[in-house]
Parts: sequence; C-alpha cells; structure tokens
Amino acid sequence: MADELRVHVRGPAGRVHWMLQWKDTVTGLTKSRSSGVRRIGKNGNRAEAERVAAKLQAELEGGLLPHAGKMAWEAFRERYEMEHVPSLAAETGAKIQVVFGLVDRVLHVERLRDIDERRLSYLAAALRKEGKSESTIHSYLSTLKAILNWARQQKLINSCPVFPRIQRRRKSGSGDLMKGRAITEEEFDRMLAAAVHVVGSHGVDAWTRYLRGLWCSGLRLSESLEFWWDREDRMHPVFPPRGRPYLRVVGEFEKGHADRHLAMTPEFAAFLQETPVSERHGPVFRLPGMRRGTLEIRSKWAGKIISKIGKRALVRVQFNAKDAEHVKYASAHDLRRAFGLRWAHLVDAPILQQLMRHESIETTMRYYVGRNADRTADACWAAWERRPEAASCGKTGGMETAAGANTCANSRPSEAPKTPSRP
Repeated sequence: MADELRVHVRGPAGRVHWMLQWKDTVTGLTKSRSSGVRRIGKNGNRAEAERVAAKLQAELEGGLLPHAGKMAWEAFRERYEMEHVPSLAAETGAKIQVVFGLVDRVLHVERLRDIDERRLSYLAAALRKEGKSESTIHSYLSTLKAILNWARQQKLINSCPVFPRIQRRRKSGSGDLMKGRAITEEEFDRMLAAAVHVVGSHGVDAWTRYLRGLWCSGLRLSESLEFWWDREDRMHPVFPPRGRPYLRVVGEFEKGHADRHLAMTPEFAAFLQETPVSERHGPVFRLPGMRRGTLEIRSKWAGKIISKIGKRALVRVQFNAKDAEHVKYASAHDLRRAFGLRWAHLVDAPILQQLMRHESIETTMRYYVGRNADRTADACWAAWERRPEAASCGKTGGMETAAGANTCANSRPSEAPKTPSRP
C-alpha cells in the first residue's frame, strides 16, 4: 500500500551510525533519525540497526511517537484551529479561543509537551487567585482536556496529562448546576412592565412581544433571532391545512445540529396567529436597534437588553447570601426555564424532551422533571385519590385519605393469586 508505514535502515557514506528513514503517512514527508548503532564489524552491525528500526516502526504504528510533544505550541494551536475548530459550534470555538489565551497568558508554554500535571495545577491556582469560580475553572480545564485529547488522537502526544480535581459548586437538591431559575408569572409581568424603562416608548411594543414570544415558545436566544416566517433555510413555523402547526428546525442554526419537525405548543401557536397572514414575512421578531453582525454578536446584544429588563424589574434568579453584591437577574434563558417547568407538569418527559429540543433525555430529567416538590406531591395525591378504591377507602383528603387507603388495603383478605387457565 502507498500509505503503509515502513522504517528503512540507511548507511550514508561518511556516517558513523546507521540512519533510520521513513515516510510520514500524514504529511507525506520523508523523515529520518539516527539509530544510535555504530557501523562496525563484518556486516557493519546492520542486524542490530534492523532491530532498532523494527522497534521504531512498532512505536510509530502504535502511536508512541519518539518525537511526541516536541511540536511547538503555536504550531499546534494553528493546526487545531484549522483542522478541528471549524467543525464545532461558534460558541464552542469562542470558548476555545479563551482557553488558548489563558494558556498563553498564564503558562507561557513553548512546546506541546510542556503542558503537564504541574502546569495544570498552577493554571487552576492562578485562575482561582483571579477570582474565577470553581465552575468556571472546571469549564476551562474541561475544554483544555478536550484539546489535549485531540492531540493524543492525532498522535502528537503519547498520553493526556492527569487534570487536577476541581471542587465544583455544591449542587441543589434537584442535582443541577443551573445559573438561574424559572421565573414565575408574576415576575414575568413585572418584566413586561419594566421594559419601557429600558428600551423606551418607541421600542416597548416590539420588546414586550419578544419577551412574550420567548415565554410561550421556549426558544433559545440564538434560535429566536434566526426564526423567520418565510425562509426555508431557517427555523420557521408551518401551519398545514390539516393537522397541528409545527416548527421546522434547521440543524445549522439549532443546538442539536439536526433538521427536525417539532410540535408547536398551543400557546405559541396562538401567539403567532396574532400576526395577520399578510404580515407574515421576514423575521418573526423585529427588534428596534438590532445590531448588525454575526448571530453571536446579535445574541449577546439582545441578551444584555433582556438582562437589563430583568434587573429593572428586580427579578433575582440567583444570589449569594454571604455576598449581597453578587446577584444575577433574570435573563432570556430563565424565560426558557419557565417554559420547561410549566410544561413539565403537563406532559411526560419524552414529550418535554422534544419541546425543549434536548439531545438527551437525561438533560430533561435533571433540570425540569421533578424539580418542584409541592407540585409533584399534589400530582401524587391527586393520582392516589382517583383510584377506583378511593371511594371505599374514605376519600376525605389529607392524611386521612392515605390512612383510610392503608386500612382498606390491610383489611382485604389475603388470597393466593389465581393461575389463568390456558386455552
């Protein structure tokens, strides 16, 4: 085969040691190195050089490169950004640039192999000294670990260093690491009322409509800004003559990166149908003062406006009792969280997964199913009281219902289960 790896023993005139030579299967360049075997004896000690060549070939084929890690850090970064980053989402690419910047600023590495356990521990300590949270440090190191794992897969390093253990922020009772929470209807009404103080009277109608759209759709911020009435290459609503309306999701502009048809909730369908048919063209949400540029730039701009509205409405979604100045106010994603939590009590988890467009149902279960203990308890008690036996067990509500049910259950005579007769 043309790309088969083969290490040859060469003996150039005037050289004291045998040379090893092979063709790089990636770049196609011919590479060579000294075998370290002196050319002495009857046969010039060639047999020993052949054994060294065989060992080197096994190392090259197994990924244990003799030159692993010697690549300059800048050269590796350039290759990674050219070969791998373009295949990732824009937000992931931006985060990778931040991590590369941290390595350059804090560690000052010259070669790929310079990043070891000692330097990783130093990087975590430096970020902690700068005031970064444990969750942020964990996120940065996870990105760096993915970068080094790619280097290992490309056989640029023999192994990935062991990363330091980061004590992440304590989880809540539901087991999540949310940076916010689902806001209530009363808080949402306050945001609608506060919008005029942030965007002014000329833009309040468009912005309150936008807030309502996020509230009843569950769209991510970036999705909402690429949501059109009449563009087939963007996410758009479909109202068929027969059947329920649905969303046509284009993978290029959706976090799941998959083209899909998704059900539309009745409240969002009613919201969209408020717009006359004659006006259903262009973007669904037209925001006054929308900045031009990439989707990332527009999303950050719109997100800041919504956060200002949340702050004006005094809707706090996260705060630290020990640090009164550290307060997070409602953002666009908290509107999405509210959508998910409302529908979590109306539909089953697999349906909610589709409404939220989660790739994994584990995400749905972790963040939205079973989060509210009171509502879960109400659902359990209501289901218990709807049983056929409830009437005979004393449907009086409260703990008496459960006590009565237990009494009825305990009072039933024990019977051996009957074995159904076979036909």
